Amino acid sequence: MTQSEQLFERAVKVIPGGVNSPVRAFGSVGQSPRMIASADGAHMTDEDGITYLDFVGSWGPMILGHNHPAVREAVTKACEQGLSYGAATKREVEMAELICGPVPNLEMVRMVNSGTEAVMSAIRAARGYTGRDKIIKFMGCYHGHSDALLVQAGSGVMTAGIPGSAGVPEGCTQDTLSAIYNDTESVQKLFDTFPDEIAAVIVEPVGANMGVVPPQQGFLQDLRAICTKYGTVLIFDEVITGFRLAFGGAQEYFGVDADLITYGKIIGAGMPVGAYGGKKEIMEQVAPLGPVYQAGTLSGNPVAMAAGLAQLSILKNHPKIYRSLNQMGSWFFGEIKKIAEESQIPATVNTCGSLGSLFFTNETVRNYETAKTSDTAKYTDYFRYMINHGIYLAPAQFEAMFLSAAHTRKELEDVLEFVRDYML
Repeated sequence: MTQSEQLFERAVKVIPGGVNSPVRAFGSVGQSPRMIASADGAHMTDEDGITYLDFVGSWGPMILGHNHPAVREAVTKACEQGLSYGAATKREVEMAELICGPVPNLEMVRMVNSGTEAVMSAIRAARGYTGRDKIIKFMGCYHGHSDALLVQAGSGVMTAGIPGSAGVPEGCTQDTLSAIYNDTESVQKLFDTFPDEIAAVIVEPVGANMGVVPPQQGFLQDLRAICTKYGTVLIFDEVITGFRLAFGGAQEYFGVDADLITYGKIIGAGMPVGAYGGKKEIMEQVAPLGPVYQAGTLSGNPVAMAAGLAQLSILKNHPKIYRSLNQMGSWFFGEIKKIAEESQIPATVNTCGSLGSLFFTNETVRNYETAKTSDTAKYTDYFRYMINHGIYLAPAQFEAMFLSAAHTRKELEDVLEFVRDYML
């Protein structure tokens, strides 16, 4: 029995499912998790001393790679000055100034501790600003585990939200409406029914929790136009895309302005942090300025801010990182697509910048329903093949692959050989 297996046997006795987040479980691929001992650059090493080329990157924030020297140095220095104050600091001011200037429509920002907290707070701010209760989300888009957003679709897009988790009262989701991603008509139908009741439309500008599903031409622009027409707040959930597609995130990448934007751990270089922000008139509704209450003892944690300042400063000062990453993504995922097209295996590849997904289906994946046509048993087989060859992918079909600046062309060419050997 491996060290990872032994640790997992201990874990299941004291941690639900043996993991502290379901996404870490390997149950859907019929294995137990690899227990990671260390990470550096594009690699992770488990407790058995096996090193993997990592395409998860702590689910996105390790855009510069693991254990970047500048980030590590910043964190070390910050730790020497204390781990938490519960008070205002210079670093949180510097962080806000760093991201508010270059990011479109980010006039004010509030630090929080996770993407879930950021989204929950942005929804509350939108409701407080508009005086309305209903929100629209899209099937297949994940926005954290707060009650109002854990919703599965009913019999159609006109159905009010049905809780998608035990422990969520129906009352918490009765004002959550579900639409179809990449389907403007489904959104318009909801506005036709509730023209004066919808506070916000929240969307992952690039779907990344049903696999990678980019927006079709005009979809995000349509959402902007509809929200403007009805006085509704447009929220871009950029926990995945923020500071990854470009320094200005999806807003810059697609040229579409949101009213509020949410961020996750990329702004802390992987440390537990998040943020929400946007137009000044909305953010001024947040306490202590306005009546929308939101607080967090650890928000703006000095160590997390130090890590984030180090990473974001590098990204801001070296825009070529984005050009290189996006070009690498276009090439790498394009090559996987060519291999899939040559093979006899039903497969399709979606990509956007440095994000990509291989789906085992012949369908064009453009929304949640088409994503669900993917053969998850085939993905399990593929996952096992790749991890046995030292390639660490997400242990579930409906997650993204993340490239980092630490991945080399040679490493990616080697991965393509394994993909080719598997599929051909």
